[in-house]
Amino acid sequence: MIKFKTALRPAIIAAMVIMLAFPAMASAKMVKKIDNFIFLVDQSGSMAQILGDTGMKRMDLAKETMTRMSDQIPELGYNGSLFMVAPFQSKLAPAPYSKAKMKNAVASINSDFDIFGRQTPMGEGLMDIAPVISGLNGRTALIIFTDGESNIGVDPVVQAKKLYAQYGDRLCIHVVSYADSAKGQMTIDGIRALSNCSVNADYESLSCDATLAQYVNDVFYEEVADAPAPAPMAPAAEVITFDLHFGFDKYQITDEMIPILEQAKMILDDNAGASYFIEGHTDSTGAEAYNQGLSERRANSVTAWLIENGIDSGRLEAKGYGETNPKYDNGTKEGRRLNRRVEIRTK
Repeated sequence: MIKFKTALRPAIIAAMVIMLAFPAMASAKMVKKIDNFIFLVDQSGSMAQILGDTGMKRMDLAKETMTRMSDQIPELGYNGSLFMVAPFQSKLAPAPYSKAKMKNAVASINSDFDIFGRQTPMGEGLMDIAPVISGLNGRTALIIFTDGESNIGVDPVVQAKKLYAQYGDRLCIHVVSYADSAKGQMTIDGIRALSNCSVNADYESLSCDATLAQYVNDVFYEEVADAPAPAPMAPAAEVITFDLHFGFDKYQITDEMIPILEQAKMILDDNAGASYFIEGHTDSTGAEAYNQGLSERRANSVTAWLIENGIDSGRLEAKGYGETNPKYDNGTKEGRRLNRRVEIRTK
């Protein structure tokens, strides 16, 4: 695994995943979430520059990510394509997805172009991709690889908003960030904030194979049981996992967490007869004893919010696990961020 210097982080974002445990004998299959995907790569001057102390050009980092992502994408009948912006250029026209063709298209991208006088009309690039989207049937994922710098032409956030207005839930825009400036990250965050379908990632997080695999899962497909569960059997345990993005040494509930907590409350309300453990976790930074207390404070914060908002306290039991149950690699900043979580589990 390659370690990179941390890029500027976007604002706190909350997300929730609900996982139901299936019987061991029930197999699962991949079902595609989308019908088409477009890799849209920023080839402006700044993308040919070295990023931080990685020792690599942003474009080469993007090519590496796309190549590894292509290996992870299952061949479920997608149409795949690759286009460049600044200037607009087709590298692979929409066609039935082939790992080999996509990897060849990525390899053909030049990262040695002159950086001077090469401005970034990102908004115009989104205008140029609109006819491509229009010619596709079904649902499309537009995955943009960029540092967010835009210095000429229409506002890319405004243009992305127009794409959503035109295509509705047939389109979801995802941005893989190579930003190291507040301005660039602000543009990226603005596009991400237009829809809750967007799955956020940056070059550092996707350098981890496990996180990359989860990203492909989140964007491209879901796993569903293809065999009915035998009956009778005990009810499956329900786990509600919160990626609440607690800051370092933080346990307080923030405004960004409220919509997700409200969704969790609705689930608990719908299962009024069930009792739950509220389980707090931390990353591995700091002393083990301190992290144990911090995880308990996080669990207590979520428990208190649920009680204050109408959940019977007798149904809830807060527990802290400290750093003992990581789900992600504590050796990366992204992994540590994902490990700062709270889970709700049925008793």
